[in-house]
Amino acid sequence: MANQAEFPVQVLCRVLKVSRSAYYAWSQRKPSARQQENTQLIEEIRIIHAESDATYGMPRIRAELMEQGWAVSRRRVARLMRLQGLRGVCRRRYQVTTRRDLRQPPAPDLVKRQFVADEPNQLWVADATFVPTGAGFIYLAIVLDVWSRRVVGWAIGESLVTELMLDALNMALEQRQPENVIHHSDQGCQYTSFAFSNRCKAAGVKLSMGSVGDAYDNAMAESFFASLECELLDRRSFKSKSDARLAVFTWIEAWYNPKRRHSSLDYVSPIHFERKHLQKNDIQPDDSLYESGGLILGTMDSVLPSIHADLQNNFISVSN
Repeated sequence: MANQAEFPVQVLCRVLKVSRSAYYAWSQRKPSARQQENTQLIEEIRIIHAESDATYGMPRIRAELMEQGWAVSRRRVARLMRLQGLRGVCRRRYQVTTRRDLRQPPAPDLVKRQFVADEPNQLWVADATFVPTGAGFIYLAIVLDVWSRRVVGWAIGESLVTELMLDALNMALEQRQPENVIHHSDQGCQYTSFAFSNRCKAAGVKLSMGSVGDAYDNAMAESFFASLECELLDRRSFKSKSDARLAVFTWIEAWYNPKRRHSSLDYVSPIHFERKHLQKNDIQPDDSLYESGGLILGTMDSVLPSIHADLQNNFISVSN
């Protein structure tokens, strides 16, 4: 009893109309098997929540527990999380950053909001956003494979120019080497530019663009950025642009691609999903493609040398 230090057991038992023998039997009783299991579960939940940087809610934590061998219901995980005051983070609406150039005709919409792919490199979506820092904005452009939700190309720059989108596209092309992939984006002037169109033609990439000002026409790319902002950008402030670059790199290559669980992928990560597909089809995966950061740094040597050097300097300073 919580008040035992203030009141004698005899008095408390008399007030509560409980015999002293019953009280002592209760106080000496060992925790039940269920209580012991809940104690273990809570510890695992706290570890998983911490490893996700406090971003995971009940569904992803339960998926992690199930993979570890726990047979737990959604309700039980939610209840234990409430008891510990643990909760995930919620996404907010993504802000549009690209602008249309009325002088350039957009490509047709080949997707029609059907963001579905049966195999890799069938449909890519692309977009860009800004990252605020104490030294001004930097900009992030990404290319995402709809099939696995994996970021297959990305680039960070000082301004929102066509070269930024080209860097992200070139990384995706070098990493995936697709045939007849559809590249879907909004009608931002960077995507409708001659330079971008010509690069796609040369690589055999089919351009597709949604309508103007409608978030649903590029919903998957915007959903990715909403997650990035909710899980990283809204929760941290960056003093310098190099700090922001390193944080975005880490979030994409050490968290989002290899570890972050997706509800649309049956709560596995993009890289895990791709590995399962290869194994199911008796294809030996190239480990260099699935080691976090391994291939991407090699790709950055030829595509993003300035960012690669910046990241390497940060890693060296951290390791020292």
